[in-house]
This record gives sequence, structure tokens and C-alpha cells, in this order.
Amino acid sequence: MFFVFIVVVILTAAALVGAAMGIARLVAPRSFNPQKGEPYECGIPTRGQSWVQFRVGYYLFAILFLMFDIETVFLFPWAVVAGQAGAYALAGVGLFLAVLVLGLAYAWRKGALEWT
Repeated sequence: MFFVFIVVVILTAAALVGAAMGIARLVAPRSFNPQKGEPYECGIPTRGQSWVQFRVGYYLFAILFLMFDIETVFLFPWAVVAGQAGAYALAGVGLFLAVLVLGLAYAWRKGALEWT
């Protein structure tokens, strides 16, 4: 019985997606202009090569942001069971936060958070 429900949900989802794509194809405006296929940046035609190298600091900043963002998401499950977890879990999350703060201090000290 459960598998029938899953099959019905999948078929309904596929039908709704197909209907949405079909309606969009029927209603969407059509314009066959050769300029639509050209690459552009903000409407200004490019001069020379469009390949631009970015400083490694931008990538490092983005990686640090993702790393700390994902690590702090791990705090939500702990917060849900904080009352039941006890002192051992409190010590564990304290160690986790200490590692986060040390990592942030290290990145800050190395200048990874500077834009210039």
C-alpha cells in the first residue's frame, strides 16, 4: 500500500512538471534574434578576452564562509536535545565551539578576511 502511494506521488509530480513546462512553452514569447546567443556582460560588448582571473582571497573567503556556515548548522541538532544531553554533550559542544573560534582567529590572523 505504501509503494502505491509513492508511485502516485511520483506520477503526480511528473504530470505537474510536464504540464508546467508545456504551458510555459505555449505561452512564452518567441524571438529569433542572433544577438540572443552572444555572450555579454551587463549589456556591454566585451573587448579582448572575457577570461578574468580573480584573486585567491575571494575563493578563500567563500570557502571559509561555507565552512563556518555548515559547521554552525551542526549546532541545531544539539540545541534540540540540549536539555536531555547532559554535561558530556555540553562539554562536546564547548570543544566544538572552541575549535570554531580558533579556526576563525587563525583565518583572521592570516588575513583571510581582508578584501584589500
